[in-house]
Amino acid sequence: MSSPAPISFPPPAANEPALRSPPHNLDAEQALLGAILINNTTYQRVADYLLPEHFYNPVHQRIYAAIMRLIEHNQIADPVTLKSYFDQDGSLVDIGGGTYIAKLALSVVTVMNAGDYGRTIYDAYIRRQLIEIGTDTVNDAYEFTLDLAAPQQIEQTEKRLFDLATSGTADGGFKQFSQALTAAVGIAEQAFKRSGRTSGLSTGFQDIDAKLGGLHKSDLVILAGRPSMGKTALATNIAFNVAKSYRSGVGPNGERIAEDGGIVGFFSLEMSAEQLAARVLSEESGVPSDKIRRGEVGHDEFDRFVVAAGRLGGVPLHIDDTAALTIQGLRTRARRLKRQHGLNLIVVDYLQLIQGSARPGQEVNRVQELSEITRGLKALAKELDVPVLALSQLSRAVEQREDKHPQLADLRESGSIEQDADVVMFVFREEYYLTRAEPTQRQDEAMDKFTERHKRWFDRIAEVRNTAEAIIAKQRHGPVGSVLLTFQGEITKFSDYVGRDRLPVQY
Repeated sequence: MSSPAPISFPPPAANEPALRSPPHNLDAEQALLGAILINNTTYQRVADYLLPEHFYNPVHQRIYAAIMRLIEHNQIADPVTLKSYFDQDGSLVDIGGGTYIAKLALSVVTVMNAGDYGRTIYDAYIRRQLIEIGTDTVNDAYEFTLDLAAPQQIEQTEKRLFDLATSGTADGGFKQFSQALTAAVGIAEQAFKRSGRTSGLSTGFQDIDAKLGGLHKSDLVILAGRPSMGKTALATNIAFNVAKSYRSGVGPNGERIAEDGGIVGFFSLEMSAEQLAARVLSEESGVPSDKIRRGEVGHDEFDRFVVAAGRLGGVPLHIDDTAALTIQGLRTRARRLKRQHGLNLIVVDYLQLIQGSARPGQEVNRVQELSEITRGLKALAKELDVPVLALSQLSRAVEQREDKHPQLADLRESGSIEQDADVVMFVFREEYYLTRAEPTQRQDEAMDKFTERHKRWFDRIAEVRNTAEAIIAKQRHGPVGSVLLTFQGEITKFSDYVGRDRLPVQY
């Protein structure tokens, strides 16, 4: 009996689009598998990035997964061991089983190009994933739903692209120590060029810079405190100090760089941009912002306020006061700011007000959501190569202790925040607690005892008045400790503390 004649199809019409298959390279897949079967050490050239799902052919996926399993268990992966492996489940019977695996090994010409084959396979996989994301984006855009607005669709698409870009790469691996040494020397050189003699961005506070060495690129810095401690004021002061001292220059490749200071992106999820600007103006002019808001200023004070506003008009401080911003939206806007204007520092006020990626109506585990947010901020710092200063609230546990100094355990959902942060710094003002704890005479307490106790309280308030502590509780690359600052509450301004031991000697 003769075999049936093959079915022939008419060629597509000139105006009819040809059917396109997803990007793939079966020859490269066969060549790589064969090369590994001939010489198992070839697997190490692609093991750090190539996974079974990166292969287009499902059979090749199963073969590569078996090779991985055998090699990683210190066993030999060759046509003989794989034949017995697949004969047990019969998954390759349709294509010839062990015969097909033997053909892969016999068809290999050289194993020298195995690395190129791996990169070709991975590149085709990335292109297939891009097509899938693009298709889903188009379909989602056609589908109207109240639960997912258009801006959220953009954020979700960008998240998928970001996850794809960071899931693996063929370009990673070890660097020569000489390369890392050159980069370290470059960082030290920048420290000498900066006016503050710091290797990172100067915060504008001498003692904090001495502890931290400035704010370093790719670092996540957490600034935490209880309400009314002044964490927003300190973050605003740092952001303004960085932006005010900005001085641009030209890098070795002709690109525009910040020789001192930097361009700042401030995400204010709690305060409006106008309120934040009023704080900065109050700090610069010395006029309390609440007096201006109530109109209780004289002509001289108002003139100082206007002059300060004109002087600060060109400061590169960009404020985004969008409420309930998601971590994807924050990442999108930070990238856009860097692309359009440049970016050297990101400030987020504050961390617990950022939303995760869960859709409306989904059940949310707040601890997991906060872990996603802190990981996202750390990833953003590394991606954009800038420091991220994020504010965080502390739990009420501080209020239950006699000693109100904050600790790392006081961070809300402290596990993820403490783990992902490179620096954790607390703001603490003892004056705040002392003014609310004036002693009262106890029952059966003698007047002289009460008077002595009240005097000690009064003397302690006098010691700590207009002061604050910046407590560095964690630092990956430097010391921990406490720094004393001066705080002027009426204009929400922090400054370097000048005690009697720092005053100039009088002759």
